[in-house]
Amino acid sequence: MTSEPGASAVRTGARLVAVPGGRDPAVVSGLRRALESRLRGVVVPGEAAVPAPADSHAGEVDRVDGVDGVDGVDGSSVLVPHDPTVNDPLGAIAARLRTDVPAGTAVILRTSGSTTGTGHLVALSAAALVASARATHERLGGPGRWVLAVPAHHVAGLQVLVRSVVAGTPPVLLDTSAGFDPAALAEAVATMPDDAPRYLSLVPTQLVRVLDAGPGAVRSLRRVAAILVGGAATPPATLAQARAAGLRVVTTYGMTETGGGCVYDGVPLPGVRVRTTADGRVEIAGAMLASGYLDDPDGGPFAVEAGERWLRTSDRGRLDHGPRGVRLTVLGRVDDLINTGGVKVSPTAVERLAGPGVVVVGVPDHEWGELVTAVTTAGGGSLAELRAAVSAELGAAHAPRALVRVDALPLRGPGKVDRLTVARLAREALAEPGRHGVERHGVEQHGVERRAGDPHSGGADRPIS
Repeated sequence: MTSEPGASAVRTGARLVAVPGGRDPAVVSGLRRALESRLRGVVVPGEAAVPAPADSHAGEVDRVDGVDGVDGVDGSSVLVPHDPTVNDPLGAIAARLRTDVPAGTAVILRTSGSTTGTGHLVALSAAALVASARATHERLGGPGRWVLAVPAHHVAGLQVLVRSVVAGTPPVLLDTSAGFDPAALAEAVATMPDDAPRYLSLVPTQLVRVLDAGPGAVRSLRRVAAILVGGAATPPATLAQARAAGLRVVTTYGMTETGGGCVYDGVPLPGVRVRTTADGRVEIAGAMLASGYLDDPDGGPFAVEAGERWLRTSDRGRLDHGPRGVRLTVLGRVDDLINTGGVKVSPTAVERLAGPGVVVVGVPDHEWGELVTAVTTAGGGSLAELRAAVSAELGAAHAPRALVRVDALPLRGPGKVDRLTVARLAREALAEPGRHGVERHGVEQHGVERRAGDPHSGGADRPIS
């Protein structure tokens, strides 16, 4: 843990404190203690103050190895959780600051940049973090004990720690520094005290691995009151399998700018307001909103309307009003639509039908404008199977016309697929004639492309002119 008042004062009088996060419990426990010191006594209107740290329980990590501890962290410090492998995190922050750090900021996080390639610096106040944690507990049925199984320097992992601080319960810190192990997770859950509800946060890939691990891993996780799954869209088939296995899965929607998940199973958390614009863009308001971007002097996607701050997201959505209130369905990103032959295709909609481990991108194409391309790892279904599944629901124009197999899907941040890198890999693969692991619709096994007039070529899929 390092503090450099000089560097941190480049655009503000605040004192930034770099705190390593990551996946190693011995390191993450330092961030946990720093959060306890920073959030202690924080009061949200209508709520009690955050309690002092609770005593540790046997078997739970409560030490700081190789970390300077939390000396000097108090209610005015600004914590900068970071990847432990990053050198000079404060210098990197100072170089990007374009506005003053707002008063009351408790944490600065960097977004993953999984779709843009660059992340923003997001200022989160102590009040926003605590409001988010308490809204989560209210929705789930009260404070409980949390398991941390995702990187602590991203918002999903940080909120596990914040919720634990707010609840006054030490979290179970799962060591995932050598990779995620469903058996280790099952063992950690099995040894948790039963004096409070057990909660867990995962990304979709981890949920898939738990289900693939077999009955032993699944049996233990049935003891968890709620398994939050977010960070990316979870395929419906995976959700159905998990719920059929007796797992209490809750899908979450949110982002760093909202202090983590703010919509659970399509329903906004208490105090969260959601609306959509005329073009379907999702906008969010509530006490858990970030204070703003520190690398954007123009205010970024935040705006004040009638005295209320709103976040204009980059997501498209649909709001349905029913007897139980409003429900949000996220349809994909505003900027990710693929224009193929005059038809606009939503990658998110195609991925839901394609199943786990399939990423859909657009690849520039002289005939189609953009070629709908599915990228997956070895062992998945064939292009013909993918096309059949998608065509049956969305029509042939939305079905992938190419399939690229890779050794592994590149990731950013807390397990999010790096779509920019996936698109680059797809472009490179399709540009190489005869590339192994590539299938194209309308191309025979021997590599001769069928003509448009061929009755088997799918002429109805031709570009719209």
